[in-house]
Amino acid sequence: MSYPVRAARRRIRADHTETITAIDDCAARVTRDWDTARTTNPETLVDSLQTELESTGVLETLPMVLSSAVDATGYGLQAQPVASPPYVVITSRGPVLRATIDPGRLVIRFDVFEVVRTDEPEQRAEYHRLDGVRLEIGLET
Repeated sequence: MSYPVRAARRRIRADHTETITAIDDCAARVTRDWDTARTTNPETLVDSLQTELESTGVLETLPMVLSSAVDATGYGLQAQPVASPPYVVITSRGPVLRATIDPGRLVIRFDVFEVVRTDEPEQRAEYHRLDGVRLEIGLET
């Protein structure tokens, strides 16, 4: 793990626990009405998660989390991030934050769902709720 990744992880874990908890709460509300412990519809999953994040105000806090993480790396942002692509994207796994910094692209994922695929070509991928939020941070060079 590189220094920028480590610094970003520490900052998020230290200063943004409320946002992590709120993301987890939103994901829990998304799955509340599921008939089973999974879904095979990624579009509905993403739309539902986006709606929850927007309605609770979490989506609007994510650019601040990204700015804070970048600040912790000691690098600067080229532009002020906003709660939309390319800085903030809601995926079938959860919110993804992205910023280009001097050593490369910093990617922060808040995974709240996992994708489970089988070897059967006609079977769709399943999306399962994780137990909590898995914070994944990488630096793509």
